[in-house]
Amino acid sequence: VQLKESGGAVVQAGGSLRLSCVASGSISSSNAMGWYRQAPGKQRELVAAITSGGLTKYADSVKGRFTISRDNGKKMVSLQMSSLKYEDTAVYYCVAKNFPFGSRWFEGYDYWGLGTQVTVSS
Repeated sequence: VQLKESGGAVVQAGGSLRLSCVASGSISSSNAMGWYRQAPGKQRELVAAITSGGLTKYADSVKGRFTISRDNGKKMVSLQMSSLKYEDTAVYYCVAKNFPFGSRWFEGYDYWGLGTQVTVSS
């Protein structure tokens, strides 16, 4: 499975941006896709995830500002980011896994994209 992100850009604080990711190759119809991010000098963190059934998970820091969605037919996941803050600056990685289950279904991904840079200017 290959994941290709798009949509990274430089945006002013308070602005909006939409990231998209398309999966190619064989992925199970039962899967989870999502986004991680990594800022300079910081650990990689989960931003948001969504299962093929529509269950979602968000980091507390982005709740109410970011919305994750997906198109199962196109094997695509998107992240709509609004009210962007300087601290949202990071490389954003698309992730995917097959057969998510359990209370921590949003952890442990098998497939990672190369990342797309989001820079929020203050």
